[in-house]
Amino acid sequence: MSEMVVKKTRSRSRARKTSLGITYVLLIVLGIIWLVPLIWIVLSAFRCEYQPDGTFIGTVTSNFFPKAYGLKNFQDLFTATYYGVPKAFPRWMLNTLIIAIIDCVISTFLVLSVAYCMSKLKFKMRKPFMNISMIIGLFPGFMSMIAIYFLLKSIGLTGNPNHPGYSVIGLVLAYSAGAGLGFQVAKGFFDVIPNALVESAKLDGCTNFKIFMKIILPLAKPIIIYQALMSFTGPWMDFIFAKVIIGADNAAYWTVSVGLYSLLFGTHPDTNLFTQFAAGCVIVAVPIVTLFMFLQQYYVEGVTAGAVKG
Repeated sequence: MSEMVVKKTRSRSRARKTSLGITYVLLIVLGIIWLVPLIWIVLSAFRCEYQPDGTFIGTVTSNFFPKAYGLKNFQDLFTATYYGVPKAFPRWMLNTLIIAIIDCVISTFLVLSVAYCMSKLKFKMRKPFMNISMIIGLFPGFMSMIAIYFLLKSIGLTGNPNHPGYSVIGLVLAYSAGAGLGFQVAKGFFDVIPNALVESAKLDGCTNFKIFMKIILPLAKPIIIYQALMSFTGPWMDFIFAKVIIGADNAAYWTVSVGLYSLLFGTHPDTNLFTQFAAGCVIVAVPIVTLFMFLQQYYVEGVTAGAVKG
């Protein structure tokens, strides 16, 4: 019996090692597939090659590693005029930053407010509302793009030739108006906070707003940071809503994703701008990567606490 047990244990051990080895190999292959395009974009951003006649090569080349490196693509990107807008890329970056910050503040407040109501308040239709929000969340947001566009157009917040800047307001509304439906993770985090704190505060005469602002939020730093990151990265990386709502005729109000796309695929595409496009991609990625690196601890705490309870 003992020999059979030993054999079974060894066979199970070999099977586990084999399975683990296959998993590691698969993950390594997938990691390489995922990293190669990113490395190629970064190398293209620093590519500084010239033809024999002195013409700068800004198109896609056959060699993966550049023959020469430099910062010319970044310099040209920040100083060039695109679609009649001087120094267009810095302006697109500023537009995106303003939209992302405004949406971050509004969306974070809305999500946390709804999460508090769903977690700590008891009222009729509470569970059906949560079920409906879960079902709606299964559908991608761009399915509502056409309806949102015509709603904004009916009130002059998109496609307004007299006030093209109004489209930026419409874009912020499109991002933040429905943010409250994404309360599930934050609700899971608030469920961890003892209800006794809320009940004792109510006995002392505190309103729900005071409880939310003075008691719940100070204890919810991880989920606040998590939600702020999610609310910021959405507008920062979005292309579909920005392209549809702002439109193709208002280059001065474009976001950075729309602007970079238009360099290669817009009304006046230029394949020689590919290396500048790559430089723009690298610059756009820096703020997001930096935020995640410095706030990773709070991000993980917010996700794990919300997921476990939710």
